[in-house]
Amino acid sequence: MINKALALPKFRHLISDLLQVFSVATVLCGCFMNPSFAQNAPKEEYPDRPVKLVVPYAPGGPTDIIARLLSQKLTTLWGQAVIVDNRPGASGNTGTAQVAKSKPDGYTILLNTSSVAVNTSLFINPGYNLEKDFVGIANVASTPNIFVAGSSLHEKTLKEAIENAKSGKYNYASPGDGTTPHLSAEYLFKVLAKVPVAHIPYKGAGPAVNAALTGEVQFGSVAVPAASQLIIGGQLRGLAVTSSKRIASLPNVPTVAESGFAGFEDYTWVGVFVPKGTPQSLINKLNSDINKISNQDDFKDRLATLGFEGVGGSVEQFNKYLQAESVKWSKVVKEIGITPQ
Repeated sequence: MINKALALPKFRHLISDLLQVFSVATVLCGCFMNPSFAQNAPKEEYPDRPVKLVVPYAPGGPTDIIARLLSQKLTTLWGQAVIVDNRPGASGNTGTAQVAKSKPDGYTILLNTSSVAVNTSLFINPGYNLEKDFVGIANVASTPNIFVAGSSLHEKTLKEAIENAKSGKYNYASPGDGTTPHLSAEYLFKVLAKVPVAHIPYKGAGPAVNAALTGEVQFGSVAVPAASQLIIGGQLRGLAVTSSKRIASLPNVPTVAESGFAGFEDYTWVGVFVPKGTPQSLINKLNSDINKISNQDDFKDRLATLGFEGVGGSVEQFNKYLQAESVKWSKVVKEIGITPQ
């Protein structure tokens, strides 16, 4: 026969223990379901596996070289491989669109040029929307464009050459349709100076510079790195740079503004982007780490040999600059009469 006096206390202890277990389980469940707890929970360090750095251009050009310099630095800093993945095609749109559709986890990032801000105005559907699909991380490097005199051009200054170009017999070379040197030249010649200088697009800056050297064209419009060494060596004559002030590597070449076109300024730049939706913590880390690299003397020296200058800055600064660039180039495209394709 069960002793009720002994059984009742044991039963009460059992109920008490069960209630305590239930209470602890409830608290733990609530913690794990609470977003703030999830955010504060320990996370694996980023990156914990290789990162892909997509370059939407062919290997060998300045953008690709800068990407490889950056990837080497990030690999050293992170202890994880950063692999450059070249995805050329459609003026940079192919690789850019692929990154826009990638998972926003920080493991696929994009290194692109100022063309990403231009193409939204040149193409009806480039395959991405810069503002909606991307967050700019940092402006890594920048260089002005430059107008050079072909060997067949005898005028000594840009102002003088533009005056004589009113004859309608002059032409100029650019690295290709839709590049910033092309749009910059069209805006200067057609909109500001109102002179009929014909555009001849080439497949890259090298062929465009060569066309100026051989006298195929009277003018060349290219990014500074493509022409600087030839100008320093006396094989090519620099007429004007598109920066706000003269550049250290070519101190004797005046600015376009000095040549009579006040406020004229434009650059070819290289920046890093991630897909929209990437966690803010990763955006902040990427920006911080890229800025660390941008401030390293050896990195700045390597950029200088390419004719670029390191930029850096905050996420907010870069995205504000991107918006301004998109607005500027949209206006230029309309004013020079290019119809989006």
